Order: sequence, then C-alpha cells, then structure tokens
Amino acid sequence: MIRAIVSFFVFVVDVIYGNRSYARFYVLETIARVPYFSYLSVLHLYETLGSWRKADWLKVHFAQTWNELHHLLIMESLGGDRHWLDRFIAQHIAVMYYWAIVPLYMLFPEYAYYLMELIESHAYHTYDEYLKAHEAQLKAQSAPQVAIAFYRDGDLYMFEEVQTTGDREFRRPKVDNLYDVFVNIRDDEWEHVKTMEALQKPEVQPTFHSPHTVFVAAKALSSEGEV
Repeated sequence: MIRAIVSFFVFVVDVIYGNRSYARFYVLETIARVPYFSYLSVLHLYETLGSWRKADWLKVHFAQTWNELHHLLIMESLGGDRHWLDRFIAQHIAVMYYWAIVPLYMLFPEYAYYLMELIESHAYHTYDEYLKAHEAQLKAQSAPQVAIAFYRDGDLYMFEEVQTTGDREFRRPKVDNLYDVFVNIRDDEWEHVKTMEALQKPEVQPTFHSPHTVFVAAKALSSEGEV
C-alpha cells in the first residue's frame, strides 16, 4: 500500500512538472522535509509526557530537516519557486502530508520510516538521472553561494549529523560548480535512505545513535588501541 501511494505521488508530480526540473525539485524538497517535522513533533510529545526520551533520534531528525532545508534553499536560488502556483501546490501538500505522517508515526513508526525510505530513494535516483542527462551544462555553471556555505564554509556539524560514518571520516564534498552541488544533494539523499533503513530494524532501534556519537566512540576505541 505504501509503495503504491508513493508511486502514485511520483507519477502525478512527474506528469505535472515534466521537464521543469527546478520547479519539480523545489516541490519535492518542500515536501521531503515534512516527515522529519512529524517525527520530531511526536518524539517531543513522548518526551513531554515522560514516556520516552531519545536525544540522538531528535538530533538526527533535526539534522535531516536542516539538510533538506538547504536543498530547498538551493532550489529557490535556482528559481524553482518563481511561480506562485508551484509554491501553492508544494506548501498545501506539505501541510496535509504533515498531518498524515503524525498519526502514522505514532501508530506504526516502521511504516513511517519505510515511506520516507521510498521517497528518499526516489529523490536519489531522480537527481542521479538529472546529473547524467545534464552533466556538461551543470559543470559550466557556478555553485550557488548557499550551497558553498552549507557544504564547505559554514558550520559543518549539522551536515555531518546526517552521514553514516562507521569508523571513517565525515564526507567533505567539492562545491566547485553546479554539477558538484547536485552530486552532493544526491549523496545526501542516499544518507537519508540508509538512516531510514536502519531505523526500521528492531535490533537497531534500542541502540540507535547519531553519527557524531558513533564517530566519537570509534575515535575513543581507536585511541585506546594505540595506547
């Protein structure tokens, strides 16, 4: 059922926007942020009621909203929100989507994460196909300043917090041109997919930690091994 819903939504968006790529990306990024807001709202409710407190879950989902926000800002800088109708469609779908995800997450969190896994996977493949089709054109254009600030020059803590690190260093992407920007956005989407997959596993949920928590622990073990 969830897969069918996502497939229908993807079909409708693709039909409406066709080759208007930046407008389509703007709509997708506006909507893609919403489930993370829903997760945070429910998690804050649980914490307020004293029934459940998971600081690392809150950190990761907030970092994901921050990541998607910058994807959205990039699309706005490219003119994706130029038309009133595109803004109207995206924002109204987003409001309805928020209230659909909140009860789903409360009742069936694994389904809410599976839904987002499918959406993020679609986003990854959409950007990957766009990169293959427009490589030369994108490499000839400069990177927007908002992308340079987010991926290279700003405070990278929030960017790092959506990365699945294991025992490796955090990703440090290039931002030399618009092609690099779309590569980075595509790769961000895959990090979201991996997180959504992890949170659906029963054995992972009780011990899930944010990337920085995992990274610091791995560094500590490495230091102990060297002593």
